[in-house]
Amino acid sequence: MPIHWFPGHMNRARREIAAALRKVDVVIELVDARLPIASRNPLLEELSSGKPVLTIMTRADLADPEVTRAWQAAWTEARLGPTPLALVMTERASVRRVPARCRELAPHRGGPGRTLRTMVVGIPNVGKSTLINTLCGRRIAKVGDKPAVTRKSQRVELESDFSIFDSPGVLWPRLDDQEAARRLAASGAIGEAAYDPIEVAGWAACFLATRYAALLDGRYGLEGEAERIVAATSSDPADSTRAVALLEAVGRRRGALRSGGHVDLERAADHLLRDLRGGKLGPISFERPEDHADYLSERRARSAPRTAPGAEEEREADRPEPPDDADSATASSSSSSAQ
Repeated sequence: MPIHWFPGHMNRARREIAAALRKVDVVIELVDARLPIASRNPLLEELSSGKPVLTIMTRADLADPEVTRAWQAAWTEARLGPTPLALVMTERASVRRVPARCRELAPHRGGPGRTLRTMVVGIPNVGKSTLINTLCGRRIAKVGDKPAVTRKSQRVELESDFSIFDSPGVLWPRLDDQEAARRLAASGAIGEAAYDPIEVAGWAACFLATRYAALLDGRYGLEGEAERIVAATSSDPADSTRAVALLEAVGRRRGALRSGGHVDLERAADHLLRDLRGGKLGPISFERPEDHADYLSERRARSAPRTAPGAEEEREADRPEPPDDADSATASSSSSSAQ
C-alpha cells in the first residue's frame, strides 16, 4: 500500500510560510536526527529564497550517536549548510544555544530597533512547538505526539531583540520515495490513516534485524532468532516472509496471541512501533550518510565553487603564446651558429 499524506491545512500553511519567510532573517530548520534527509522539507530551499538556515537535528537522544556525528560531518562536506546542532528539545541548557547560533548567521540584526526575526520550519511532529516552549521556559505552543498538532502560525517574542515565528509543518503532496515514506511512517511523522501499520512495522522489523539485531533481540528476548530469520529468508521487499516471521517472533514474546495460539499481527505491530518511537529498543538511526551517497555527492558538486564566466578566457589571454614552428627553427639555428 503506497503511503500518501498531505492534510488539507498544509496547502494553506505552505502559502503562509512562503509569505512569512520573506520577512525573517534566519530560518530554523528542524529535522529528525534519526532520518535527517527523509525528514527534510524539500520545499525549504525554494521557499527560503537564500535566507541563512540553521539546521537542528531533533530527538538526538533517540538516534544512534555515532551515526549522528557522521551526519553532521556529511552535512558540512556536502555543503547543505552550517554544521547542524544535535539537540534534545526538552533540555533547556542545550536548546539555549539556538539564539546564539542564529545571531552568528545574521550579525547585522539584533539590538534596539533591529529585532532578529527567525522562523521555525519542519515536517509535522518534528519538535517545532517543543523547541519554542523550551526556549521560552513555559508552554506557549501546543505540543502532541500526533503529526500536525500545530495548525495555526504564531509569533513569540523570545527576547527584546529576538523573535521566533512558529508554523504548521509542511510535507510534500506525494511521497514518491516510498523507502523514505516508510522511514517517516515508522518514526511517527505521518498520520496513521495514511499507511498500513502491519506493513510499516514489518519494514521496521526487517530494518532492525539487519542493522540493529542486538537491540531487537535484547528488547524482546529473541535470543538470536532475528538473525536466524534474516539468514533463512529473502531480502526482497516484495516478499513479506521475513517481515511476517519477525513480527510473529515479537508477538509471541509480547503475548500478542489470538485464540489457538496464532499471533495477532496488528497487536505485534503496535508493540513494535510504540517501542521504536519511544526509544525503548535503544538509540537507532533509520538512515546513514552512505544511504544517500548519490544525493550528497550531487549536492557537493552543485555547491562547489565555479569559475566566473570569462575568467578562463582571461587566463588564456594572459598566457604567453607558444613559439610557432618557424620561430622554433630560427632559434635552433641561431643556437647552433653561436656554438
